[in-house]
Amino acid sequence: MPWHAVVGNRLAARLIGLVCGIRLTDLGPFRAARYDALAGLDLREETYGWPVEMIVKGARRGLRIAEVPVSYHPRIGSSKISGTLRGSVGAAWCILAGIVKYRFADGIKLDRTKRA
Repeated sequence: MPWHAVVGNRLAARLIGLVCGIRLTDLGPFRAARYDALAGLDLREETYGWPVEMIVKGARRGLRIAEVPVSYHPRIGSSKISGTLRGSVGAAWCILAGIVKYRFADGIKLDRTKRA
């Protein structure tokens, strides 16, 4: 990943960790969830902020959040997101706005007893 994507990813993971009280190092591209748990999250985000919404809502509802290391291979060609200034800024904006939005969201109880 380009350096700015690595820095942004780590920053977002830290901020989400602070908001949710979980240990998170990455917003990695893969997710796995039971259907009932996923349906219960009532996900609405349709842009780059969906990983934030899923992680924050899941953590706040007491679901187990676990990171599993995966191999990363550079993609062939150029990314439309991290490969352009416009894409990078757009993604960063959606992710940071989502963190702020869900930090102050009403009706979502924070359960700090759950750890990844």
